[in-house]
Amino acid sequence: MSGIAERWKVLSGSDKWEGLLDPLDSDLCRYLIHYATMVGPASEAFINEPASKYVGLSRYARGNLLAKSGVVKGNPFKYEVTKYFYAPSTIEVPDDGYTVRPARADAVLKESNWIGYVAVATDEGKVALGRRDILIAWRGTKRPSEWKSNFTFVFVKAPLFFGQDSDPQVHKGWYDMYTTINQDSQLNQKSARDQIREEAARLVELYKDEEISITVTGHSLGSSMATLNATDLAFNPINNNKDILVTAFLYASPKVGDGNFKNAISNQQNLRVLRISDVNDIVTAVPPIGWPDGSLVQLKPYVDVGEGIEIESKKSQYLKPGINNLLTHDLMLYMHGIDGFQGSKGGFERQGYFDLAKVNKYQGALEKEYPTPTGWLGIKDNGMVQQEDGTYILDDHEPDETF
Repeated sequence: MSGIAERWKVLSGSDKWEGLLDPLDSDLCRYLIHYATMVGPASEAFINEPASKYVGLSRYARGNLLAKSGVVKGNPFKYEVTKYFYAPSTIEVPDDGYTVRPARADAVLKESNWIGYVAVATDEGKVALGRRDILIAWRGTKRPSEWKSNFTFVFVKAPLFFGQDSDPQVHKGWYDMYTTINQDSQLNQKSARDQIREEAARLVELYKDEEISITVTGHSLGSSMATLNATDLAFNPINNNKDILVTAFLYASPKVGDGNFKNAISNQQNLRVLRISDVNDIVTAVPPIGWPDGSLVQLKPYVDVGEGIEIESKKSQYLKPGINNLLTHDLMLYMHGIDGFQGSKGGFERQGYFDLAKVNKYQGALEKEYPTPTGWLGIKDNGMVQQEDGTYILDDHEPDETF
């Protein structure tokens, strides 16, 4: 524990993780598993039942999200969730399945979805982490339909990040999701960008006399959004504080921008990006190429950003042989893969920072000798709750003053 608290700056990339990736530093291994763990609640608490009035919202109130998602017990890295944020789904995004649309007229969110949360380290968490960490977690994909290859490959400039006449270009669908409002949604009157920036500004002001970091994390499409979010926060510093280190930990991330975008990130002094990819995960290889907005002939490649490590969860002796490559996109397998990553040394040696039972949380990947139910994560009775008169109603959302 003392190693993480004392070394947090290098673990967050102050030296671009020089000498820490191969072999993977033990403290960094636990650090990466911690931030991946914090993505889980944003995905698992998402209500995706179209019959629910609260489809697209979180199942839990902010104060209960982490505890009810199982990331508090035994975890010294304590956080308080201070803000939920939402993104519109009226925009054409690179995945039809990513959007969950309501089936009832009185649905709260209409064409928007809860997509993540802002949290801040508690006093106890600050001791374990070595500073007051502001965490921004973006929800990852949960179903195969959400990550099939029906992406929008169009490039656009990002004037809100780099100015009107800047060269870097990014993925249009994700930039639009990050920067657009939805007037038809009561919780999306401001863009996801503005919702996050306002909360980050409040927290930076609240803890201005302490050492602060901003960590942005996500899985799958959520990591694409986290890439844009971290870039924005670094190039447009919160409260004009350029001394706050902004770090993005990206799990199973698609490519987000062009070569100029990569160069801009590489040259930004207060921004660090670490991509964790599985060699068998096809999502990390897309999009391959794109078209600048308005052009059908001027093709150019999407490129990876920041530093990177490539794990291979299928090397694990704990997993069933012959796992389909598509299933390696699983966030739980990513954490298992990080826990056993040996770099150029090869092989797989579990460090014990990730609970083996969680490997089967979403699927049945464990060998039979590790008896754990297949896909054991579930919601009791699918949110149906029995009333005193014996009847049942759908009651799948905890009240919260801002949902």
